Amino acid sequence: MSTKTRIEKDFLGEKEIPSDAYYGVQTLRAQENFKITGIPISSEPRMIEALGFVKKATALANMDLEVLPREIGTAICSACDEVIAGKLNDQFVVDVIQGGAGTSTIMNANEVIANRAIEILGGNKGEYNLVHPNNHVNCSQSTNDAYPTSLRIALVRIIPDLMESLQSLSKAFSEKGEEFSNILKLGRTQMQDAVPMTLGREFKAFAKAIGEDVAQLENVGKLFLEINIGATAIGSGLNTPSGYKELTVGYLSELTGLELKSSEDLFEATWDTGDYVQLSGVLKRISVKLSKICNDLRLLSSGPRAGFNEINLPKMQPGSSIMPGKVNPVIPEVVNQIAFQVIGMDLTVTLAAESGQLQLNAMEPVMAFDLFSMLDMLKKGCSVLEERCVKGITANAQNCRDHVFNSTSIVTALNPIIGYEAAASIVSDLLKTNKSVKELVIERNLVSAEVLDEIFSTENLMNPKFFK
Repeated sequence: MSTKTRIEKDFLGEKEIPSDAYYGVQTLRAQENFKITGIPISSEPRMIEALGFVKKATALANMDLEVLPREIGTAICSACDEVIAGKLNDQFVVDVIQGGAGTSTIMNANEVIANRAIEILGGNKGEYNLVHPNNHVNCSQSTNDAYPTSLRIALVRIIPDLMESLQSLSKAFSEKGEEFSNILKLGRTQMQDAVPMTLGREFKAFAKAIGEDVAQLENVGKLFLEINIGATAIGSGLNTPSGYKELTVGYLSELTGLELKSSEDLFEATWDTGDYVQLSGVLKRISVKLSKICNDLRLLSSGPRAGFNEINLPKMQPGSSIMPGKVNPVIPEVVNQIAFQVIGMDLTVTLAAESGQLQLNAMEPVMAFDLFSMLDMLKKGCSVLEERCVKGITANAQNCRDHVFNSTSIVTALNPIIGYEAAASIVSDLLKTNKSVKELVIERNLVSAEVLDEIFSTENLMNPKFFK
């Protein structure tokens, strides 16, 4: 603690606060109580920005309704502008995981804004007779409407960042799909040889799978435009003047540039965390797809001599402390691990949402932390996968082709002509001999050499026609 301190008190007693700190006694108590992750709430600047928006909008509404003196309200708004600009981020010090449904976060904001407003009015930090954290900064509010409203605004503003990363990654896969469009390869089902395809179509499918989730994110993001500001403690609007809710929503929409609207049922909105579960579910869906794609990239690049070796991933770093020359698929591996973490966090969000009782869910802080973490990790994971892996992938075209013609599965193309049983018999003989499919079919006089050449041409294997 700083050698210079000031004394602040609440109904639990007195505390020494560093004299240069903008936070106050309740924030200090939270610091002492919640030494959990070591990660302060300032780790998510969009949440701090959103707190600034909420506190400014409520101050503007309260001034309009003459329940907050204009001089005090104006100073609060100026302090909020500094919070929104990120100038006071280092003062938001409480741990991201905390008891109290976010009260520690809200009081951290109330105290920082109050003390900065006091300075703007010419006073010294801690002179709460000038601007009080509860009576003035928190006027007409409760943690239970200010915290979720701030969280929802922050999420609405962060979700597009992940959407942009997903779109860019999808585009990178699509471009590789074009580049590999004429490379014949073998498809596989259940890790067994299936039928021919192109490497381009494999990569185009990756692009499509990722691109679909951009729309999913866009849809879920719209849910967070509905806010419960004005509900105060449980939804009844206790301690709010007439017209406050409408004015505050209007000011918030203006300040954020978002089309915000008030929840139809503030009682329901104050405890219902279903939208967080919905977002978490979409993030899990994205993670599952990304992890599956990364598994495929690792399989397709396996080798280089004893694996599939159909593609080459960019060489990022030496892969072994004992095996010379070994290079590992480290970028897909790290994205796999991001996906596992997100899937685990989805369970946390689910359990936290289910654990709310009666008129409030007290577990929102861990939901907020996990949702912010999930969005951030996935955004970074997509960018790393795109820039340090996908863009540098090359194809081993001859190896891809050899796998097709060394496989027994191309016999499938003869089913409409010779029937399933005859085709299965040929596969059995192929596995016992070194003969080719063409040799066995001609020996049995099942199909002419000319028709076989057409069926097994590269063009037909990539774009199959129906033969009978």
